[in-house]
Amino acid sequence: MITLEYLEAFKELVPFMVDTFPGGAVFAATDHDTILWKIPSQEFDIPQFMVGGKVRAEGAAAQAIKQNNVVTEKIARQIYGMRVIMTSIPVCNEEGQPVQSLCIIVPRLHPIARSFGDFAPIIANMFSEGAFLYMTDLQKIAYRQASDKFDMPGLNLGDPIKEGFIASRAIKSKQLAIEELDASVYGVPVLIMSNPCFDEDDSNKVVATFNIALPKQTAVNLRNLAGNLKNSLQEISAVVEELAASASNINLNEKQLNEKIEEVNKMADEISEVLSFIKQIADETKMLGLNAAIEAARAGDAGRGFGVVAKEIRKLSDESKQTVISIRDLITNIKNDVATTTHKSKINLQSSEEQAAATEEITASIEEITSMAEELDRIAREM
Repeated sequence: MITLEYLEAFKELVPFMVDTFPGGAVFAATDHDTILWKIPSQEFDIPQFMVGGKVRAEGAAAQAIKQNNVVTEKIARQIYGMRVIMTSIPVCNEEGQPVQSLCIIVPRLHPIARSFGDFAPIIANMFSEGAFLYMTDLQKIAYRQASDKFDMPGLNLGDPIKEGFIASRAIKSKQLAIEELDASVYGVPVLIMSNPCFDEDDSNKVVATFNIALPKQTAVNLRNLAGNLKNSLQEISAVVEELAASASNINLNEKQLNEKIEEVNKMADEISEVLSFIKQIADETKMLGLNAAIEAARAGDAGRGFGVVAKEIRKLSDESKQTVISIRDLITNIKNDVATTTHKSKINLQSSEEQAAATEEITASIEEITSMAEELDRIAREM
């Protein structure tokens, strides 16, 4: 306890002391029911706690006088709009009776808020694209820290927490809230995480939120690249499937063509056999014509007409043989061309089979690359 005389002397020192408190402080004096004087720091004040205002009967100031003892009270947010700690020291008169109290009020900060200024600048610049950190109480943004590479000018100290704001959702749900925003909101794609901070004395009571916003332009670029790659691969796969179908059809057509060529070759052989038979008939016909001419000569004038016929028969036989030779030469040329075509057909058939095999390998490779594109998309979404 202190005396009234000491309190007056102490009051003169308060303006030099009050701004030395980390986070600021308010010094005040009260009697049983009225605030007598108040000296706030530049950093911290409680507008509701004003000179001439009433002292709460159950509060630390009144209880320090009543109990004649130092009383420390953790004051909830609903009293002054913020969480504070008030320590009240009884002040006694000359008879030693407590008649006033000296109050020292400091903001009651969550441990994260208390050390925000120390760790936030370090963390904000640890990310390759930068980061933006901020804390809120239950109504407004209380702390903010931008990185060298990334800032969110739309979020300023004192800005209220609007309904639907991610911090509002974290407060209501009492759970980590995560939100992805496209470039239309802050100029770049952003991932925001809002974590509720709980009262040190009540693990079920949210008193603040700690938030971190990360620009995700690289992740979005990777995601778009993966999506474009996947779409391109799907288009290529469709084209390859068409090529595979065409290759299959070409392979089938080549086989059928090869079979037809073999049939033509067989028919050429059969025609050659028929021509051999025709040549044989022509030879025999010529022989018959020669015999007929001999007999006609023996018959004299009676066989003259028959001799003419025999001559025409021999002539026809010679022409038939000559025609057979021409046809055989033609067939030989056909067979040579067929042989050449057969060789080329077999080469084409082999090439089409190799093309079909290569197409299958390409299809398998595309499927593997598509799988990799999907994995790349998954990684980009998790960044």
